[in-house]
Amino acid sequence: MTGVRQVQVAFDCASPRAVADFWKAALGYVDPPFPPDPDDAWAVCQDPTGVGPRLYFQRVPEAKVAKNRVHLDVRVGSGMTDDENESCQNMVDVEGNEFCLD
Repeated sequence: MTGVRQVQVAFDCASPRAVADFWKAALGYVDPPFPPDPDDAWAVCQDPTGVGPRLYFQRVPEAKVAKNRVHLDVRVGSGMTDDENESCQNMVDVEGNEFCLD
């Protein structure tokens, strides 16, 4: 079996471009080298270094009604934590998708 070469994280949302713009600003991601969907049915952003996963946003008709089962952890600190100094701030994006900031 060959190893995984890429991981994409998909988000269900009402306004793909708005959610993609939020995550581009939060992570320093950029638009891919192809044009955006003119109907705002989907949007994509990617890590300009190619290290992080691509994020895909797809419009769905239903609203978010429950806690995310999967969320992103955004590391902004030094990464130096221990049992006493671990911190994680629970936050939400523009459509209420939870993520942790640590």
